[in-house]
Amino acid sequence: MSNCNSDCGSCSQSCASRREPMAKDPLNELSSVKKVIAVMSGKGGVGKSLVTSMLAVLSQREGHKTAVMDSDITGPSIPQAFGVHEKLTGNELGFFPAQSAKGTDIVSLNLLLPNETDPVIWRGSLLSGTVKQFWSEAIWKDEDIMFIDMPPGTGDVPLTVFQSLPIDGIVIVTSPQELVSMIVEKSVKMANMMHIPVLAVVENMSYFECPDCGKRHYIYGESRLEEIAAAHNIDCAVRIPIDRKFAAACDSGLIELVNDDSLLPVVHKIFA
Repeated sequence: MSNCNSDCGSCSQSCASRREPMAKDPLNELSSVKKVIAVMSGKGGVGKSLVTSMLAVLSQREGHKTAVMDSDITGPSIPQAFGVHEKLTGNELGFFPAQSAKGTDIVSLNLLLPNETDPVIWRGSLLSGTVKQFWSEAIWKDEDIMFIDMPPGTGDVPLTVFQSLPIDGIVIVTSPQELVSMIVEKSVKMANMMHIPVLAVVENMSYFECPDCGKRHYIYGESRLEEIAAAHNIDCAVRIPIDRKFAAACDSGLIELVNDDSLLPVVHKIFA
């Protein structure tokens, strides 16, 4: 038990806590989702929601029918970034995702709360159950791809997502600090334990480019992104600069109007 990695499917030992591999939760019978990508990080505050939103925007622009599931139940921010505020509706067959101005389907707990600023003070089992309901009870119509905005860390909700949903790949989000290599390694190890490929690593807030002279300033230290990606056999590594347009777009609900192709290599990797 001291060496247990929680992956009972690859274990030859017999122990009291041994479990059979969990079956994936079914979609609503009216739903269709072709590809599911989780966006995660080993810590908070690195910009997972920004990266998720930008990936969804670029995917939609590339002609793919796109959805976003906001699984960060206690800190949902996807609706704000897309300017979506109407409450979710449904019937006896399931509930319907909200839709952004450009056609991205979105499900988030903030679209179910009476007030968007109400705190969600729930235990882990309830958080995990809600994410499973987002997958199984929503009517996701003809989605080419779904991006899942994950909560930080490797706790209950990420474990539920990886065990219960058919994840095709993971995009890891980091920031350019010395502890990043440890954060990436935690995420990669969890992905390996769940037998899910890591498709790309994105370094957010990588540098600031002076608008006057064009020089790049590495405010949080020189980037080691390629070194870290190579250490984990990740062949798609992308940087996002510090740019006020990203924060302004998310704050005003206009992320779909941002003209930035930084993450296009990640989208191409996902659909390769």
